[in-house]
Order: sequence, then structure tokens, then C-alpha cells
Amino acid sequence: MKNDLQELRRSAVVSTFGPGSVVDFRAGGGAVSGIAAGLEEWDRSFPPAGLAHPQVVRETRLQKKLGVKGFRTPPVTLDRGKKDDQDTRRLVAVRFPKWLQCPSCDVIKPERRWKSDPGKAYRYCATCTEKSHGDTKVFVVPVRFVMACKHGHVDEFPWDWWVGHKSDCPILTRNGPDRHPGLVLKSEKPGLAGLLLSCPKCGARRSMDGVFSKKTWEHGPKCRGHRPWLADGHEGCGREQYAVQRGASNLYFPVTESALSIPPWSDRLQDVLGSWWSSLVNLDDLSRLEDYIDLLAKGDLEMVLKELKMSPAELAEAIRVRLKTYNRLRTDDLRPAEYRQFVTELGHSPIPDIDFETRREVVSAEISPWISRVVRAVRLREVRAIRGFTRINPPGDPESPEVAKLSKEPLEWLPAIEVRGEGIFLALNEERLAEWERQPHVITRVSQCALRYQADWKERYGDDAEPPRPITPRYMLCHTLAHAIMRQLTLECGYSSASLQERIYAGTDDNLMAGLLIYTATSDADGTLGGLERQGKAGRIEGLLQRAVEAIEWCSSDPLCITDMMGAINNYSHSVCHACCLAPETACEAFNCFLDRAFLTGDGSGSGLGFFEDMLRRT
Repeated sequence: MKNDLQELRRSAVVSTFGPGSVVDFRAGGGAVSGIAAGLEEWDRSFPPAGLAHPQVVRETRLQKKLGVKGFRTPPVTLDRGKKDDQDTRRLVAVRFPKWLQCPSCDVIKPERRWKSDPGKAYRYCATCTEKSHGDTKVFVVPVRFVMACKHGHVDEFPWDWWVGHKSDCPILTRNGPDRHPGLVLKSEKPGLAGLLLSCPKCGARRSMDGVFSKKTWEHGPKCRGHRPWLADGHEGCGREQYAVQRGASNLYFPVTESALSIPPWSDRLQDVLGSWWSSLVNLDDLSRLEDYIDLLAKGDLEMVLKELKMSPAELAEAIRVRLKTYNRLRTDDLRPAEYRQFVTELGHSPIPDIDFETRREVVSAEISPWISRVVRAVRLREVRAIRGFTRINPPGDPESPEVAKLSKEPLEWLPAIEVRGEGIFLALNEERLAEWERQPHVITRVSQCALRYQADWKERYGDDAEPPRPITPRYMLCHTLAHAIMRQLTLECGYSSASLQERIYAGTDDNLMAGLLIYTATSDADGTLGGLERQGKAGRIEGLLQRAVEAIEWCSSDPLCITDMMGAINNYSHSVCHACCLAPETACEAFNCFLDRAFLTGDGSGSGLGFFEDMLRRT
């Protein structure tokens, strides 16, 4: 049975609740759990299909990187008057898990063995409802445990295998799963050891102790390749699977990509052309582009030319220039182009830019030893797309076979949202940075984190696999500084910490970068009020930077935190904790990994480990 997903924020559909995720909602008073359906169901349940849908966004650089022609925003129903027919289009979910439990009698069994009302998604226990004289339905709830494998598959928990029925149990000879009479899952004392599963037919009993242990499943049932969010439902697998709680955070990790709209792709030409771009650039003979545009100008393209105030010849020339830029686009990493837009002088384009507006600030002598560029991003547009998801382990390499698909077959579009906001960009003083990152004790601290990261990566993907992210001193420095500034901005701007985000620019060799962008990019008005970018003005940014560094010089968890005794090893970090540098995971691009507070303030020894130690000594 397919169920409506009800109300979800668009941003949640391309992150926490994307296709393949487990979503809990209520239907008629009863709890329902389902898996958000794949992209083919978007086309069926919310037509028109594909990029013909009006709720479409485009971002040329991100489209080329992901190999699609455009993006669809999670669809929303239209507001209609009282006399208009109700918009019945809905995104749907497939019920999962199908085993449900009565909270009154503790019986668990498949959903078809429970009582239902026609057209209703909820299920209820007829026996317990009758005992309550029918005054209130006793709704059953989804079971707590499900199975998942590292390649994105999910399945029902093997309850019969776990309880270990006796050889003469009549359940073993039942005809089909829908005739299952049910088991009993009852909590007799705290903890998993006190949660007992029993069979009322043969008396077999087993506690749930050890259900999350990896060793438990080494000789257990293997993954059947179940994909309930897709139309085919299954694919071959046979790998080891793990028990997880239905609402656990490791059941769904979205694999997302994002890009800022930067010149020339952020000007009105790209926006007005829209879907015409693909048609015009895919001509067999571009030398006849002007003739083709002239022909189309007699029809639908006429309004485009009028809006751009261009003749067919001018539009043809603008497209040829744009194509040269498009062919040179690097899709392995979109950030160097963004970094260049912030640190280089901007030229003047004849076509107004609608999505990218920056204002360079004079870097005062007060911070110039550490900061070389300060740029206020007055207007930003970011497009975030989801390309897949992982289970059990957070995403690493987007091209990994562990990344599960959102659709049965590749489509020409992916789900995405566009968000607009503002921000502050800082670039570090490259001369001072180069001297700092050559220090032996800096290299040693970074190497310890990098080696742990590489070891975990090789254990996960094999000895020949190399991590996609190089861990360098400049990356950890920029990343930690971004967290410190975000922490200070929440105090001085009034924004919530979850409404701020970071974008780290750190590269070496051909892509030499050392900078960070702190920005608000939310789907509501929180990121468009101008309060953040004004903090980047000369006369304000100096105090903000100094206070941000001073605020984390001491942590309430010191000396444990600064001496690296707060358990940051699992995050490939040094000297950070929730009392100083860790941020909400929605704000951090690296899941709060690769951080080191000592890289900003030093470790108290005066060795020069901290990039900003001299700043602290002056205060």
C-alpha cells in the first residue's frame, strides 16, 4: 500500500527524507512508517513528468558535474480557492517495515494480519480494541528493528530466525507470510537483555541482547537486495547485513552535491534561456546558430529575445562565448572557480547578474598579517542536489558502489533545491600560511588525523582505495576557523547556529586556495535580511575575527579538551569538543571531522602551533 507523505519541508526531501529514507507520519491517529518512493514515482504521482514540470531549477555547472539536464524541486501542491478542485497530487511512501506491534498486548506480526479500515493507512489490534469496548482503537505501531546493508538495501528483521522456533512449531509449516499468527516482543526489564521475543506456539524465547553486534550477523541471513523504494523491489546482493533501529541516524545518509551560481552562469542570459539552452547548444552545426535562432524568433523564442533585448546575431554570439566557457568547465571540483570569483577583481558584464553580488572590503592593518581578502557576499544562490544515499556508513566517495540509486534507471534530472542568502568570505594570508604549514609539529598533528582517516577508508573499501579528500594543514585550519566564526556570529547576528553554513576552499599545487565562506542559505527569510554580510564591513570584521579566536582559546572542558582527551579520534580531529568548536551537522560540510582548536590558538606552549597566536598576544 502506498501512503501520502503529508507535509515535509523541501529542504528535508533533499537531505534527511529523500527517496529511500524511512519517514514516520500519522494517518487518522495511527502511526505509519514508510520509505519515500523513488524518482519514477515523482513522475507518476506528481505530473507532468521530468523537466516538463514547472517546478524546475537549473545550475549549469552542477548539471555538467552530475550528468543531468536539470533539477526538479520537491513538488508542492498548489493553493486553490474554495470552488476549485483539490490538488490530489502527492509524493508517496511504501509501507516499511511491514511488521507491526500492538502496544497493549505486545504481539508483533505482518501488517495484513492486523485489522484495517477501507482506504486507511493505519492498522489496529481488533482484540485489544474489543477489550476497550470499541471506544478507542488500539493502533499498532511499526516495530523498532529493521535490517540494512552497506549497499543501501533494507529489509524486514528476521523475527522467526531470531526467536529460533522449535522443529515442531506450526509456524514453520504455515502457508505464506500473511498467515503468521504473530510473536510476542515484551520488555521485562531495562535494556536489550530484558527485551524478550517469544513464540506463543512452541514456547521458543530469546532476548534481543546482541542484536546490534557485528558478530551476531556474521553467520546470520544475508542481504536479499531489497529496495522497496524502487519499482523493481529487489536486486542481487548476498552481502552481510546489520540490524539497526528504524529511526537510527545511520539508516540514511544523503549523498549531496552543491554549487554556487557564479558568473557567467548567474546572469540573466542563463536564467532567461532556461530549457532553450540545451536545444541551442546541441545543434549539429553551430555555424548556423544565428539562422536557427532567427527561425525560432518567429515563434516561441521571440519573447526571450525581447526580454534580453538582443537580436538573433547578438544572442548567437553570446551563446558561442558561453559555450567556450562551458567546454572548459572542470567538473571534478567546482570550488576553484568559486574561489577565483571571490579573490580576483570582477569584470563588468553587459548582462546584469541576478544571483551573485559581492563587495570587496579593504583589509585593515589590524588583521592583514593573517587575512588577505575580505569579501561581503551581498547576494548568493546555492543549488543543492541529492544524487543517492548510503546506509550504515556516512558517504565518502560519491562514485562508490555503496551509494544507492534514487531511481531504477538513470534519469535526465535529480531532486534539488535552490536557496538564496548572504555571507562573508575570508582568504588567509598565503605567505604567512605557507610558513606556518611547513612547521614540523603542524605536519605531525595533521598526519595523525590523515593516517587514521586513510586507515578507516582502506578498511572500508580495500587496500587499493584512496580517500577522495586530502587532509592538509590548510584545510584543517580553514575548517576550524570557520567553526569559530560561525560560533561567534550566532551571538552577534542573532542567527541560529543551524541557519549558518560553511564552504571551505583549501587546495594546493595547481588549485592553490585557502579561504572560507560563511553564509546563510535557507529556504526562508532568515538568510536575506543582510545582518550577516554587514558583519564583514571594515571596522566590524576585525573585532569579529578577534573575538571568535579569543572565545575558543579557553574551553570549559580544558585541560581535557586541549590535550586531546575528549574522544575526537573517531572524527579524525584534535582538541575539539561540543563546548568549543563542534557545530550542528547541518552547518558543517564534513560531519564535524578534521578540526583542531590548537591550530588557531596554540596549545599553551608558545610553540607557534596556533596560526593566530600572535593576535592573541597583542590583546
